[in-house]
Formats: sequence, C-alpha cells, structure tokens
Amino acid sequence: MKHQGVSDNTTWPALPLDAWRETYATLHLWTQIVGKVRLAKSDWVNHYWHITLYLTPRGLTTSPIPHGTRIFQIDFDFIDHELIISSSDGRSGRLTLQAQSVAAFYAHFMEELDRLELPVHMRAIPCEVADPIPFAQDERHGAYDPDYVNRFWRILVQADRVFKRFRADFIGKCSPVHFFWGAPDLAVTRFSGRSAPPHPGGMPNLPDRVTREAYSHELCSCGFWPGGGPITYPAFYAYAYPQPKGFAEASVAPAGAFYSRDLGEFILPYDIVRQAETPDDTLLAFLQSTYEAAAELGGWERGALERVT
Repeated sequence: MKHQGVSDNTTWPALPLDAWRETYATLHLWTQIVGKVRLAKSDWVNHYWHITLYLTPRGLTTSPIPHGTRIFQIDFDFIDHELIISSSDGRSGRLTLQAQSVAAFYAHFMEELDRLELPVHMRAIPCEVADPIPFAQDERHGAYDPDYVNRFWRILVQADRVFKRFRADFIGKCSPVHFFWGAPDLAVTRFSGRSAPPHPGGMPNLPDRVTREAYSHELCSCGFWPGGGPITYPAFYAYAYPQPKGFAEASVAPAGAFYSRDLGEFILPYDIVRQAETPDDTLLAFLQSTYEAAAELGGWERGALERVT
C-alpha cells in the first residue's frame, strides 16, 4: 500500500479535536481491542504495565505476546495504514485500516487470529468509556481519516522522545513511556518509593481493583492525550497521587499551563508546545516544574531519586 500522505508536514502537526473526533473515537476502540489481546495473554506486571502499547517508527505495537511456546506481536502501521500480526513461527496476517465499523474490525481481527492459530478469549467490551457497546455489536463507530491518524501518531512520536529524555534524569522507580488504551494517553510515571492510600476508584467501566493497583504507590504522572470532556483540545497533563497540599496552587512553567479543577491536574495545551520556538524545551519545562511541585510538596527524597549530571 502506498503512503497516504499528510497535509501538515510539520514536526508537531495541528490536531484540532473537532476535525477528527469521529476517527479518534473509532481508533480508540480499535486500540482497546488490540490492547485487550495483550491483557488476556500476558503475564501480570505491577500497575498493569503489561497491558500497554508502545511507539514504533511506524505506529504502535503490543511488543511480543506469549501464546503457548510461540510469541506473536500486533502492530498498527499509521504510515501505510495496516494492522500487522506477526508470529514467531513465520506466519503473519494483515488488515487494512480504513473506514469500517468497530464490529467489522473486531470480526476481521479475530478471524485473522484464528487463522494464525492464535485464539484469544477476552472481555470484548470497552473500558473507561461511558455507555460501552460490545465490540461485536458496535456499528456506531466507523470513521477513519488517515491524515489525522498519522498526525496523532507523529505527535506521539515527539512526545515519546521528549518523555524519554525527561525519564532519563530519574533513577527511582519509573514506568516506561507507554500508551494506555483505556484513556487513551501516552504516559510516564515517577514514584516516590512510598505506598499510597487506597484510590477511591469510580472510573467508568473499570473495576476499582484495577485503579487501586495502578495507584498503589505515591506517584507523579505526566502524559499526552487528544482531549475530551472539559478539555476540548489536545493537551499535555501532569498530576500527583495522592495530591499534596498546595499542589493545585503551585507555580509551574511555561506560561499558559494551568491547573484544572475539573480534572484535578495541570494542563498544558498542545498548541502552546506546537507553536513554541523550542517545543522540546517548552514541554520539558512543564514536565520538570510539575514534578518538582509534586516532589517538594510531597516530601520526596529527591537526592536519592534523581540523577546528578
């Protein structure tokens, strides 16, 4: 398949939410289907890190997943717009990423897994969305604009790169930079090393036990997501759990970053980064200043957690 091309060739492309809202909703559900395969077949890892996807030079990947004595991997290619299934026995399968219902995508995907003798049994209903429709019944979502999907992935590429630079300065417990398909968002999380009080839970269609495991230890997390709810544009975010006293009033950089009372976290609109003279430095300022607010106000032992350069 030939490269579909994009209309915005900048490194940090524009991604107005209204321009691709329907495609975003469909892609979100497709990533949930693929992510649930990894969840169903992978060994458990703390904080549910075994369910995430990762950036690649062409899209997103599950990384290798065990299946008996074989392993397989599922890749979204957002350049040629294909879904690729690769198995350690040399067999592979492909699906074209194009406008089609979630039900059709799910059926074709499961058929391809069966053809490759990679059967998977999973709870085939979305997580973290209100009023979920079982994948096999979802004829409502079916948009796919390859231009905007490619833009989204290219933003993730840049965010992944800067997040990894930020992560490198922390020698304490820290997550990989990974894509959570529940929200969906690309995130990286630092930990103080201390346990946290039980999380209250209450996320839509997500068992409280999952949330409590994810937030079992004191943390400061940052990430990128395309927007939704009270935030009607793509944005970077940062939050602390448990939130230390004074965190919401902390002074953070750059200008334009703010604390959202609705979300309980700091928000940096993506367009501020995209339009900055030095986007990397602008984003790093946000990541570092929000972390410092959480660590200082939370009494983290920063000397034991940070790399001295």
